[in-house]
Amino acid sequence: MTLVSARPTWKLREAEQGAVETLARAHSLPQIVARLLVLRGMSDPEAVADHLEPSLMRLHAPRLLPGMNAACERLARAVREGEVILVHGDYDVDGVTGTALLVRVLGLLGAKVAWHIPNRFTDGYAFGTHSIERARDVGAKVIVSVDNGTSSLETITALAAAGVETIVTDHHEPPLGALPPAVAIINPKLPDSEYPFRELCGAAVAFKLAWGLCEEFSDGGRVRVDLHEFLVEAMAYVAIATVCDVVPLVDENRILGHFGLRSLGNAEHAGLTALLEVCGLDRRRLTAEDVGFQIGPRINAAGRLGSARTALELLISRDAAGARALAGKLDDLNRERKRIEREVTLQAMDEAERFADPTRYPVMVVAGQDWHQGVVGIVASRLVDRFHRPSLVIGLDGDAGRGSGRSVPGVDLLALMHSGSEHMPRYGGHAQAAGMDIAGASVDSLRDALCARAGELGLCQLERPPLWIDGELPLGEMTPRLMDEIGRLQPFGERNGKPVLLSRDTRLARPPRLLGADRTHLMMELRRGEAVLKALAFGMGGRIDELAMGTPVHAVYTPGWNTFRGQTNLELILADFRCGTDPGV
Repeated sequence: MTLVSARPTWKLREAEQGAVETLARAHSLPQIVARLLVLRGMSDPEAVADHLEPSLMRLHAPRLLPGMNAACERLARAVREGEVILVHGDYDVDGVTGTALLVRVLGLLGAKVAWHIPNRFTDGYAFGTHSIERARDVGAKVIVSVDNGTSSLETITALAAAGVETIVTDHHEPPLGALPPAVAIINPKLPDSEYPFRELCGAAVAFKLAWGLCEEFSDGGRVRVDLHEFLVEAMAYVAIATVCDVVPLVDENRILGHFGLRSLGNAEHAGLTALLEVCGLDRRRLTAEDVGFQIGPRINAAGRLGSARTALELLISRDAAGARALAGKLDDLNRERKRIEREVTLQAMDEAERFADPTRYPVMVVAGQDWHQGVVGIVASRLVDRFHRPSLVIGLDGDAGRGSGRSVPGVDLLALMHSGSEHMPRYGGHAQAAGMDIAGASVDSLRDALCARAGELGLCQLERPPLWIDGELPLGEMTPRLMDEIGRLQPFGERNGKPVLLSRDTRLARPPRLLGADRTHLMMELRRGEAVLKALAFGMGGRIDELAMGTPVHAVYTPGWNTFRGQTNLELILADFRCGTDPGV
């Protein structure tokens, strides 16, 4: 089944031309690169200099974070007294990478360290009874959380009663009520935090604790050489998490992402090396897209299909042969995840066609027996892309259901779900994503409740967002040299988006081809004058008949590098295309 969504309207972003020209002169930039900077809110030449030339010197000191001093003192005492420290992470990329770097740094410091990653299906998210049991099993006196814990009042209270002290490292919003009785809560979003930047991911907060500990175990505040080398390498973990957790790639996150990608490319650690090898990535040109589409899914696959243990074991492995075996296992899991995802997506899309009318069903709620809970969130995102409305996908096991939802910009999914709370024993999340438990018999009632509330809010005719274009560029000007200049803006991600460019009046250099096992992708070569560039259109295989030799093709794309069999070439990833008459943007 090939699904073709309604075409978006093209709109060209407006940039103040005077600011563009000022930046272009001040930094000797091509006009299109200066325009990209202005469109991302950077028109001050000094701020642009910082953006183009990130510096580790502009990272904020770890001791500025709340709870850092108390955490470092308690962990230093645990190391000196030989107490077992349990690092307690989470099963997503952010939690796994943050756990890996803390396990490694504590090992370097001579600690007795154990770790625990919850199982998505048997343990659930974050702290729970499994945390208490694991602490008891390993004889831990101190637990350090990664990417969770700020809201775990009940479990951390129980741990304290059992004589286990907790240090929380987290980046989630704190609860409105009481905080847990931890030795320290390191979270830049605490109400009393004076930390200059609040948008760190969980692994970045864990990295700050690792940095603080390295200072604690060094003389005179200057970090020991071996510990400094570890911190540089550990930024690779932070870069992976920063990209995959979709935090804003500005301020500290840009610095950590920039240098973290460099550290990842230079990594000698067996686990990181094996991960890069199994992904087939070019170390010389690692990008945020490589992390988001190649590395992240493989790490996540383990947690999605059961236990993230394999992923963590890989990231802390020092044995090359063992690491390669673990990386291969992750690769196999990722292939299985893709197979399951395709299967559930097709079934969910078929089910969703019953509710395609947005005036009757402004919220998409679909459920199916044996839909794997590890992929329902991804499938919900597919439904949002297809139908452009908040979507919930529920996997049923008999009458017991667990689901995940995704929303569209401007619609608070969690607030919407409150209207159906009587039908869900447990639910939670935030404006754009949520999860829930529900009985199969209640699915129709939940759909009715959510759709009724959405109707009251006027969400029955949501407009599909336009395709925003950063600028126009003749195809012949899209050269490797310009791509290198655009590359200075990397890493791309949240609040520093990939460039989206328009080249008009190109022609096919040869007939287009279908790609992929299910032939859903398009590959074409576009020509304008002497310039010929390969262009890939993912998910647009159903549009191949629109293309004809000699007919003008107007292409909207993001440029990038592609490495295949040792050869690196410039290519275009199409966001959309129009054939024939000028689209008139």
